[in-house]
Amino acid sequence: MNKNELKDFLDSKVLEYNNPKFIESDPIQIPHQFSIKEDIEIAGFLTATIAWGNRKSIINNAKRFMELLDSSPYDFIMNHEDTDLEKLQPFVHRTFNGDDAIQFISCLKNIYLNHNGLETVFAKHAESHSVQNAISKFKATFFEVEHLTRTQKHISDPLKNSAAKRINMFLRWMVRNDNTGVDFGIWNSLSPAQLSCPLDVHSGNVARKLGLLNRKQNDGKALLELDTALRKLDANDPVKYDFALFGLGVFEGF
Repeated sequence: MNKNELKDFLDSKVLEYNNPKFIESDPIQIPHQFSIKEDIEIAGFLTATIAWGNRKSIINNAKRFMELLDSSPYDFIMNHEDTDLEKLQPFVHRTFNGDDAIQFISCLKNIYLNHNGLETVFAKHAESHSVQNAISKFKATFFEVEHLTRTQKHISDPLKNSAAKRINMFLRWMVRNDNTGVDFGIWNSLSPAQLSCPLDVHSGNVARKLGLLNRKQNDGKALLELDTALRKLDANDPVKYDFALFGLGVFEGF
């Protein structure tokens, strides 16, 4: 396929998958349970944090996480007593355990108390065509409070050559207003043009088959290569192609 044919093909796949049916089988359904901005972004952030492995397991554990936060994540984070944290101790999703969950509550409370919330922290360091530096700065801010060393591994750092798939996915959820009811578009201080495609084994393999990516590892360098290719197809909303790449890989075995 030439560039125009590839764009037409991918655009058609975006239309196919970027619709409400996508929500039914995707972790994005968890923040869709909420209506308050802070609840949506916290539910999205915590869900994205554990979004690796079996999708059904991710969704079930994210639902459980929200139940442990009394189905009011923002209120729980801001107003919990120390004794309320005890019920989080048994939580586990792969290597993310109860200690990590409790640590995240502490870090998030600091973000909202002292940094005006998640959106403000990410927007503060974003560059015109990239949020990768902002993600790195966010990690530093998130862990500026006393914390467990082990918990740091659950937030990736793009400046250490990570593709930071889960945070890039979370930012897509918050920033893109796709007018279809899938992504939320509740963060107006960032633009879809700044976002990066969540790069994982599925999107990476499809991108390579389509000639959008040559690098074999799914790392930060590969993300930059893929970003560059997708921006040539749509500079204003390159991350919309996540729907096409993911859908082709997961649902069509492309």
